[in-house]
Amino acid sequence: MAHFAKVVDGIVTQVIVADQEFIDSFVDSSPGEWIQTSYNTRFGKHYAPNSNIEDDKPPLRKNFAWIGGTYDKTRDAFLPPHQFPSWTLNEETCVYDPPVPMPDDGKFYDWDEVNKSWKEVT
Repeated sequence: MAHFAKVVDGIVTQVIVADQEFIDSFVDSSPGEWIQTSYNTRFGKHYAPNSNIEDDKPPLRKNFAWIGGTYDKTRDAFLPPHQFPSWTLNEETCVYDPPVPMPDDGKFYDWDEVNKSWKEVT
């Protein structure tokens, strides 16, 4: 079994678990295509199942598909939704990076797009 994303006009509309045979034989009159995605791929790396331990398997399409995210054919990559205009696409990971890194002090933060800074959640 594998994960497949339904992509319509570049937007991920659905993610399912199915056999490749099912996808190959599935007759769907709606627009779009089914593209395989890997639950263990994120930030351009492949991880051992149910862990944060990077393994030696090749990453599949940079990231697991997000409903509402996009599939970029040129990069052959799934991209998360672009939530903040100030964030830019990281070509290596295919996720959007903030203009200022989030503090790494164990506290919780939200992004403040107006001020383009991190605000501590209290």
